[in-house]
Amino acid sequence: MSREEVFEEVRKIFRDNFDDEELVIVDETNSKDIEDWDSIEHINLVIAMEKRFGLKFDIREVGKLANVGEMVDLIVSMMGG
Repeated sequence: MSREEVFEEVRKIFRDNFDDEELVIVDETNSKDIEDWDSIEHINLVIAMEKRFGLKFDIREVGKLANVGEMVDLIVSMMGG
């Protein structure tokens, strides 16, 4: 799966989790950009990504991620990309 394909899937996960099909997600998007993105929602996002991509994240890695782009890059690297 290419980085662009992973990004599109991550974008869908964000839109589904926040129930907003118009939500603008770019590489630089972070928790300060989305009002409802709190610690609980962060966990929900991580779980949704694990399910979608068949991965298991190390919570320490996830805690260091600064934005959506870094999440996508982590997923791509874990998938061997």
